[in-house]
Amino acid sequence: MPRTEADYRFLRQFILDRSENILDPSRDSLFDARLYRLLQAQGMSGLDELVCKLKLAADPALDQAVVEAMTINETSFFRDQMTFELMREKLLPQLIDRRARQCSLRFWSAACSSGQEVYSLAMLIRNCFPKLAAWKIEIIGTDIHGEMIRRAKTARYHRMEVNRGLPARLLLKYFTRYDEEWEIADELRAMCRFHQKNLVQALPPLDRYDGILIRNVLFYFPEATQRSILRNARAALKPDGFLMLGSSEQATHHDYWQPIVEGNTCYYKPR
Repeated sequence: MPRTEADYRFLRQFILDRSENILDPSRDSLFDARLYRLLQAQGMSGLDELVCKLKLAADPALDQAVVEAMTINETSFFRDQMTFELMREKLLPQLIDRRARQCSLRFWSAACSSGQEVYSLAMLIRNCFPKLAAWKIEIIGTDIHGEMIRRAKTARYHRMEVNRGLPARLLLKYFTRYDEEWEIADELRAMCRFHQKNLVQALPPLDRYDGILIRNVLFYFPEATQRSILRNARAALKPDGFLMLGSSEQATHHDYWQPIVEGNTCYYKPR
């Protein structure tokens, strides 16, 4: 697979310009691994040929395919269990009390990958708060990767995926098995909508949100982009809503966010 340092440098800048994801030079081998199938599908001999085509800027579909191939899509059901425990024990009960008249709740899961976080929240709400069955519940999932959004909409997951973090009782209650795949029940799918969106370029469809989850994605962006994302999230959140980040992430934009520590985890309220 012919390539040079100049090719890697171009590809790093290409990804940064289009998604603002930072790829360190020490991880250039990721380009070889993640673009291999794309090169085969396009009938290209190597990264050098791909770089030449990208420089021509004549194929937006190819541009997007490269960005998607280099996107991290690590996710699982109920990832970071303490986050969901905090929502179950405190954040959701508080919101339910405040929204008793409106009978509606709205959430946004950013960088949702193939949708497990969105459906985990839907399961949490249905399983732990049955009185909300008559409420209007809307959970929006967004991701830059078109194939991940397609998978989220399909709502089918392989046996190995449901074995990661999903309690057996919820699997039996909310999924139907089809050979090696499990499909999520219609009652949960009706609560969830998915859109292909670049987190750094556009917000999801607005009415403001009661809760926003931007977890395990901020550290891929430069600090200025992190601040922009957090500022946009503040604009999209209701004054009494909450923001959840990944366990290793912080909302450094303290003009907009107040951290609240609960046990071994943390959430943020808008100032």
